[in-house]
Amino acid sequence: MMTARDIRKTFLRFFEERGHVIVPSAPITNRQDPTLMFTNAGMNQFKDFFLGHQEPTHPRIADTQKCLRVSGKHNDLEEVGVDSYHHTMFEMLGNWSFGDYFKEEAIQWAWELLTREYGLSRDRLYVTIFEGDASEGLEEDTDAVRLWAKWIPEDRILRGNKKDNFWEMGDTGPCGPCSEIHVDLRSEAERARVDARELVNNDHPQVVEIWNLVFIQYNRKADGSLEALPAKHVDTGMGFERLVMALQGKQSNYDTDVFSPLLNKIAEIAGLPYTNRYGHDAPRSDMAMRVIADHVRAVSFAIADGELPSSNGAGYVIRRILRRAVRYAYSFLHIKEPAIYRLVPILAGQMAEVFPELAAQEAFVSRVILEEERSFLRTLEGGLKRLDQVEIHNGILDGDIAFELYDTYGFPIDLTRLIAHEKGFAVDEPGFEQALEAQKARSRAASVKTTGDWEAVMAGTPDISFLGYDQLEVEDARIVKYRSVSNRQGNFFQIVLDRTPFYPEGGGQVGDTGFLSTADGIIRVEDTVRENDLIIHVARQMPEDPSLPLRAVVDESRRRLTENNHSATHLLHAALRQVLGDHVQQKGSMLNDQYLRFDFSHFQKVSETEIQRIEQIVNQKIRANIHRDEARRLPIEDAKAAGAMMLFGEKYGDHVRMITFDPGYSRELCGGCHVPETGRIGLFKITTETAVAAGVRRIEAITAEAAESYVHRLESDVHQSRNLLKAQGSISESVQQLLDENKSLRKQLEVMQEQQAMGLKTGLKQQAVERDGIRYLVAHLPVEDPKSVKNLIFQLEQELSPAVIVTGNIQQDKPMLSVIISKEIAEAGTWNAGQLIREWAKPIQGGGGGQPFYATAGGKNPQGLDQALDLARQQLGLQA
Repeated sequence: MMTARDIRKTFLRFFEERGHVIVPSAPITNRQDPTLMFTNAGMNQFKDFFLGHQEPTHPRIADTQKCLRVSGKHNDLEEVGVDSYHHTMFEMLGNWSFGDYFKEEAIQWAWELLTREYGLSRDRLYVTIFEGDASEGLEEDTDAVRLWAKWIPEDRILRGNKKDNFWEMGDTGPCGPCSEIHVDLRSEAERARVDARELVNNDHPQVVEIWNLVFIQYNRKADGSLEALPAKHVDTGMGFERLVMALQGKQSNYDTDVFSPLLNKIAEIAGLPYTNRYGHDAPRSDMAMRVIADHVRAVSFAIADGELPSSNGAGYVIRRILRRAVRYAYSFLHIKEPAIYRLVPILAGQMAEVFPELAAQEAFVSRVILEEERSFLRTLEGGLKRLDQVEIHNGILDGDIAFELYDTYGFPIDLTRLIAHEKGFAVDEPGFEQALEAQKARSRAASVKTTGDWEAVMAGTPDISFLGYDQLEVEDARIVKYRSVSNRQGNFFQIVLDRTPFYPEGGGQVGDTGFLSTADGIIRVEDTVRENDLIIHVARQMPEDPSLPLRAVVDESRRRLTENNHSATHLLHAALRQVLGDHVQQKGSMLNDQYLRFDFSHFQKVSETEIQRIEQIVNQKIRANIHRDEARRLPIEDAKAAGAMMLFGEKYGDHVRMITFDPGYSRELCGGCHVPETGRIGLFKITTETAVAAGVRRIEAITAEAAESYVHRLESDVHQSRNLLKAQGSISESVQQLLDENKSLRKQLEVMQEQQAMGLKTGLKQQAVERDGIRYLVAHLPVEDPKSVKNLIFQLEQELSPAVIVTGNIQQDKPMLSVIISKEIAEAGTWNAGQLIREWAKPIQGGGGGQPFYATAGGKNPQGLDQALDLARQQLGLQA
């Protein structure tokens, strides 16, 4: 039986022998294309080739690509773990032709690889072709029928509609008819009973698609129409995990050696067997193990490619995937402590040969997942406490509360439903769905964006040149094409020039601003962005005649300050590695003309001494006025040999740009803009150092005039502080003396307040009313200190027990209620402090909670405090 590793190698060798260049996988996070959050298909990194924006580097390419499908049109998340073949992260084996071969070779080679190389039974294979679509004016793909008929009986060539056999990557972009290859993995008895032709594309777990041959020949425009592409291309994608299932004779992807090592480890951690069952009678633990095995792959590779769990964007998606895995472990495997991070070494070992970036960062990825697990498990506990506090009416949990648990604490509705069932109540699921849909509607409204089609100004596909490394002004630039864009900020035009000095946002550096000078006047460029390999200038107007040449001018002052900060990040990165160790890796950056922000891997706070040393090293390099050495279009292998720093998660081409400030100090691959000599940076000053994620620290710093201004402000603050403190010597000693005096006075005040509170005790005890053997006391206390109030009521409860005591007081102009109930009363269920205080807190516009025997509530309306106490007296049966 072929191993997964052998199957992958065979695919790549087969196409290499047929003239294909084998290229590495692009990162799973897609930073080059603003229309995609993650790489969701093998063709994403080649999109510009298909659109004609860039010349293909090779006419024939093959690879295995890391893909992630968890949002948008291609979203398999909810199917993961339920069936045997859907995944979030998966490998896509693919071969491409860019204007070279077309349908005939693609079909022939697919058949040869599957039947001759892999040995799949020919009579178990079925193919589909596009049947045409009259509404689009598209005819049946008769070429595909004719070509397939050379290899397979015509009764196994099936017609498919536009949904199944016309591939589109989104609402706009490259598309074309496709031909799918399906395999029937059922037993002979099942095959005799039901013809596989009836099961193709009908979600049968053993009759599955394994390969899709896409014949890209159209471009879908924003108005929905189709236009022919300049050249015809082939884009094929074969699901690696499904292929392994077929070749290893398994009934599920999870039974293969792609997943079995992970499942075995999960079963060991959980102390439960994995029974490999699906459907209604399968134990929930089986589905949970499959979910975890799948999700740890998605999360690990995303982190290794530079996408850390966070509260927004792609990082939020990764956090949600990880939390989903933690929830399944918590709910169905009864794993109440971090465990998923323990799977990373197994996964890294499995993938070391094909995706070495994970093995290289194994410790870092494990640490990030561990800290995320710890954090979410604490959140889960908080959600459970919140659930304990809510009131259940008529045996149903309110839908808004279920949504709060989902939105604030990360509880999916199935987890809330499970907990509710255990506690004997139901969930208002329609109410939950209504709240969820309202949130989605708000999100959709906030992200509405309308993008028009590109309007070509220059004929053909002219080369687009970036000249901004050497000049900030370009004469006689011409508009290649433009389009209109509308969003919440207004209406804009996106303009592409044939020659431009404007740097597009990328590599952490903001895009340039400036202006375009035309015969009609000045057009302000508000931003410059990149879309794949297009440099796009964002403006609010267009020239009256777009065909005329123009002058493109970058805001020089802003660019120069940005260059200071970009070069400073390189010096900072090298200093961090020198001071903290070689484990430091860049994990993100943002720099503009105001400041720089640099995220890096490190597992503890950077000390003040280390900060000082880092600043010292960077400023030494600035004073040394080191000349920038720049190598453009350097072969990638030469850059590696030179020891250039390469960042995980970045996609590098065959040729790169290498920036060096002292060969023994800083050498990085970088496409950004830099100072010619480090002396121009002037001064470097770190302003903050914080944690941003598990195992990731963030430094913010300033340079040049901003750093000088910062130092001057500090000097002014020091001078004013010295005057205020009348300090003759050390300011810090004077401040410490002041703090010590303040601490002493606070202690004296606390003693006085405690004595005041205790002085009230005798009178309060006399106010208590006894009924049925229980003493009741409701009182407004003239005490502000919360500690004194708590000590007083606890002593009162001990001396009056069994008792129910309710007090109100004002703390810093805010009303406060406290309820304490003797333990034997609370345990008998007569009164519950947590439930009582929620009702009594309404007049003070407050909320609170606590345990059955002790609860507190703070509010906003001090005028309502006496009314709250009257409510307590009424409910307790005391005379108001």
